[in-house]
Amino acid sequence: MSTFLNVAVVIAVMALVVGRQMRPRRLDTDRRFWVLPLVLGALALRDPQLIDRGHTAESAVLLGCGLVAVLAMGSVWGWTVRLWRAADGALWARGTRATVAAWAGMIVIRLSIYGTGSALHVHQPGSVLLLGLAVLLLVRSLVVNWRARTLDAPEQAAGLR
Repeated sequence: MSTFLNVAVVIAVMALVVGRQMRPRRLDTDRRFWVLPLVLGALALRDPQLIDRGHTAESAVLLGCGLVAVLAMGSVWGWTVRLWRAADGALWARGTRATVAAWAGMIVIRLSIYGTGSALHVHQPGSVLLLGLAVLLLVRSLVVNWRARTLDAPEQAAGLR
């Protein structure tokens, strides 16, 4: 895919995900949360220019730093989501102001990595951004699902073990 198309996909997915995160929504821990990150990751890894051949070491380091950053920010993002059980026992989730701050922080980190790459004359295709988004979404979903599974079940909360 072209860089423009990669960036357009990333912006569309980010808008969709952030928009959904800020509204209360019923959380289904059994759904296949890994499908979208898998598709995005597969699209990114198909790009033969993921690593700049003219600056292999620098490009690999920048890619590695970017992936470490999204691992950390995905974890932070997963912890900023508010989870609660409704009276009927249904699990609900909603992003908080901290969620928005986590997204803003990730954008700043991503721009810093791109700026560093530009200063080093390293070509960073849009597929790097796509791969980062895939990892970010996967880690966030793993953290939220783990947190959701550790919440007390309605019977346990009522003391009916």
